[in-house]
Amino acid sequence: MKSYVRIATLFYLLTLSTTYSVSAKTIVVKFIGGLQKAVNEAEAGDTVLVTNGMYTTGTDITVNRVGTAEKPIIIMAETNGKVEMTGLGGFNIMAPAKYVVISGFHFTHSASRARTGPGTSFCRFTHNIFENEGEGEELTIAGSDHQVDYNTFRNKNSMGRFLAIRGEGKQIAERLWIHHNYFYNFTSQGGKNGAEALQFGLSGFSMSKSNSIVEYNLFEECEGENELISVKASAVTLRYNTIRNCKAQFTLRHGNFSQVYGNYFNNTPGLRIFGDDHLIYSNYFEVCNVGINIGNGDGEVADGAALTCHDRPDRVLIAFNTIINCKSPISMGGRDKGLGATAITLAYNIVKGGGAAATISGPYTNPVWEGNIIFGTESKGDMPDGTFTMVDPKLGRDASQAIHLLKGSPAIDAVPAPKGKKAVNPYAAITTDMDGQPRTVPFDAGADEVSTAAATVRLLNPADVGVEAK
Repeated sequence: MKSYVRIATLFYLLTLSTTYSVSAKTIVVKFIGGLQKAVNEAEAGDTVLVTNGMYTTGTDITVNRVGTAEKPIIIMAETNGKVEMTGLGGFNIMAPAKYVVISGFHFTHSASRARTGPGTSFCRFTHNIFENEGEGEELTIAGSDHQVDYNTFRNKNSMGRFLAIRGEGKQIAERLWIHHNYFYNFTSQGGKNGAEALQFGLSGFSMSKSNSIVEYNLFEECEGENELISVKASAVTLRYNTIRNCKAQFTLRHGNFSQVYGNYFNNTPGLRIFGDDHLIYSNYFEVCNVGINIGNGDGEVADGAALTCHDRPDRVLIAFNTIINCKSPISMGGRDKGLGATAITLAYNIVKGGGAAATISGPYTNPVWEGNIIFGTESKGDMPDGTFTMVDPKLGRDASQAIHLLKGSPAIDAVPAPKGKKAVNPYAAITTDMDGQPRTVPFDAGADEVSTAAATVRLLNPADVGVEAK
């Protein structure tokens, strides 16, 4: 559809000479003074086409129009990246806006001016460049059922976030789809809090379920603060993302019932976990300071502790991950009067090289350790005897540049199949490996499942995401 619209608008560009012109399909904008009027006049199925050039805003462009699934309202640049929006305002999508698409712009205006508000739904930011001025967020999303895809967020050197997810009241935005974005070059803010690349929620939203998906995004050279991704909501799925050369940590900070799987971590501080009932599986960690950090809680929300606390991790499944040459593969740090973690399952992970396989400093009640493979580490550390095999897992790097199981690996079919017709597979919730291939019984240990199925996931590079994706 987008290709059709761009071709159709070329005719209008050749024949129209006024600031904007209205037809059944297209309103062409040539000057900033006509943009708000064009948006106000747009109906379902219309396209507001902004011709190439620089547009300086004095105030926000308010968008409260309503399209439909079949006939969205499209506000788009003539050529991707060739319409620069600078000045004091951005696109402010407000209720009751629905089915509005913002596409192809280069935003250099003041930060915290691009947003969707509560009560909006089914809107989309796609193929835009965010490179805003000053402190604040590049893009804020509230409302539900929005999509943020194929955008490039880059070159931030100020407090705020590249992307912030919010909600209304105590309810986080629901059913978002955030995919194929490129987050690049967020310089350190000197240890200050409030400079994540992606902040999904706030503590006040943390007990509400989002049922959103964050996938196929690439994060590179982002440090802002100590947290790279901070999830402060429940029921968020983060899968198939690549985090490379970032000095900040991916953190499940507040909330429960999230899934983190199929992600690639390279040269980062890895993943830190707080909260309850998460599924952490099929992730790949290579040359990280920390692989998986199990948080040492300082409060228990279920018992009435404040939502802002570091909620004690309870009933978290950490299984089928591959951790290679990490200084601290699996760890829990110390905390004065820390509550530690309870009922954590660490099963069928592969730990090769690096420091002590597991280092647990804090209360660790009713853990389950099962079927892990360690090889070439400094020591087993705190991993209990009888819960691991010390054997070469036979790993090798393939054309994808990630390390996979080789033929004859003892990790292949390492998980016994359930016996008996009524037997329950305790790992049935784990359905995919790091390549997006299905898990089949008997499962292989580690992030890789040897399979003849087509791989649908790999380490991402800049050409795969953002405005440059093909």
